Amino acid sequence: MNTDKKQALSVHLKAIRRMLIVSVASVAVLFVLFFYLLCGPLVDFVLAPVRARGIEVITTSVSEALMMQFKVCLIAAVIAGMPVIIWQVWVFVAPALYPQEKRLFAALFFVALLLFVGGVVFCYCLVFPMAIDLFWSAADGVASTLWSVKEYFNFVLSFVLPFGLMFELPVVVYMLARRGLVTYQKLAHSRKYVILVIAIIAAILTPPDAVSQCMLAIPMILLYEVAAQLARLVKPKKPAEA
Repeated sequence: MNTDKKQALSVHLKAIRRMLIVSVASVAVLFVLFFYLLCGPLVDFVLAPVRARGIEVITTSVSEALMMQFKVCLIAAVIAGMPVIIWQVWVFVAPALYPQEKRLFAALFFVALLLFVGGVVFCYCLVFPMAIDLFWSAADGVASTLWSVKEYFNFVLSFVLPFGLMFELPVVVYMLARRGLVTYQKLAHSRKYVILVIAIIAAILTPPDAVSQCMLAIPMILLYEVAAQLARLVKPKKPAEA
């Protein structure tokens, strides 16, 4: 019996090792390709919002520009290598799932990926430019606008990634509702407070006109409503099924 357990553990460890090696190797190869072939266009894409506004971006240390290029290419490599990573995770997890669980897992994974990408694109194309305008106008007449490459890139990540995670709300609510931890009644009761918070955030980040504020607020409210309706449709799993 102990021998069987050791053999099973050894098989799992080998599968994990293979999954990690293939995933890391794919990201490493893509990183090298991006760094030597596409580094310039990738950096230009990241800096496009500030350059379009005539904001000067500077370096404040010897290695700052190079480190920024490394980070940009690494993130691009991880994104481009995501299909390989997802496939490796699926190959590792799938044998332990029942057919019904495989379908649910695959669907949730696909939806979660689409929502994350949608959140990042939504933020970078709509919300982030509004935030840049806000901070740029705040400095107008107060100080010269010179932004550090390092600080700007960290700001991009701290702004864009949370939006990608926030767009995962429907998937998170679905899983919590399946466990009986979240109900439609709870979400409906909190609706007015959530809408108030979203409206305040939209008013702060956008220009003082209703169109811009609605462009930011409405998608966020719809996202919350989708999550609430999912909680209404989902039947919590019984303890024996969980």
